[in-house]
Amino acid sequence: MSPNIEEFKKTLRRGKAGYIPIAELGVHPKIKERILNRPVITVKDEIEFWHKAGYDYVKLAPIVDFNPARIGSPGVVEEKVDSAANFNWASEGAGIIGSFEDLKKYVFPSKSDFDYSRFDEAAGSLPEGMGVVGQYGDIFTMTWEMMGFESFSFALFENPDLIKSLNDRLGKLVYSMFEYFAQNELVDVLWYSDDIAYTNGLLMPPDVLDQYFFPWLRKIGDLAKKYNKPLIYHTDGVLWDVFDKIIECGVDTIHPIEPKAMDIKDVKNSVGNSLSVIGNIDVDLLSRGTPEDIRDNVKTNIETVGQDGGYCVGSGNSIPEYVKIENYLAMIEAAKKFGEF
Repeated sequence: MSPNIEEFKKTLRRGKAGYIPIAELGVHPKIKERILNRPVITVKDEIEFWHKAGYDYVKLAPIVDFNPARIGSPGVVEEKVDSAANFNWASEGAGIIGSFEDLKKYVFPSKSDFDYSRFDEAAGSLPEGMGVVGQYGDIFTMTWEMMGFESFSFALFENPDLIKSLNDRLGKLVYSMFEYFAQNELVDVLWYSDDIAYTNGLLMPPDVLDQYFFPWLRKIGDLAKKYNKPLIYHTDGVLWDVFDKIIECGVDTIHPIEPKAMDIKDVKNSVGNSLSVIGNIDVDLLSRGTPEDIRDNVKTNIETVGQDGGYCVGSGNSIPEYVKIENYLAMIEAAKKFGEF
């Protein structure tokens, strides 16, 4: 099928397109290479992959380095260009910012350091009908990662001003990216990613998220509304306690409906009038199941939550390198076979 970004946008806004689109937050470079039979190096390569695989868009992010001075232990803060391409390990105990002195010494990038050349390169290379998704995130995640999870937790009671200062610094930088996405006519959809939950509950109590997460999501949602662009929000985990707040922030679509955390039918029945849904094909099944398992899962999802629109087929997180290529292809093929109206 030829790409049709308008049909994808219609689905994101809970409409019924002529088919069920496919969508992913990230696909590992090794999977992309196997689809193209060559390394994925340039923006044109990226576009060719997303086009050949059957997506209505290419996902692009600016080139960013949040630790230009290489401060702290390696791996504490990693480049956040493609969350599926890297394994990012955060500090459990103390991070690289534990005091205002640490914050003062830390070298942050400036807005002018962000490289948006990928978007310029894409402008003349998109196939007819194909759009661009501008993606970035992790304001809340980078805040606790840079402090370390335990240190962040103690600081909630002992030093909230430090958390707010760091959160505001990171938030303003990431928000500037979404200003670029929103104002750039090439970008059709905004996608913000920032994990706030796991399979058994929220990472932090709702009141903590009210202070350090939701204000930024709301600002991004206001941007999306101002420039009339759909907003996708990614987080793993169970979200029943905060769905109302996510909706109030102006989010159009929730991703990825992690199967072990929430039943996609329950999500659709509960919030389907306000949110479209993406994903739910279990990454473990994609990694260890059979193509027949995948086809059955996709067919069931389409029949259960996709018949009235507002659903995109995709994984329950992203496509890491250990996913079986035949299962990934089976998911795409099943979406095309069972998703035509």
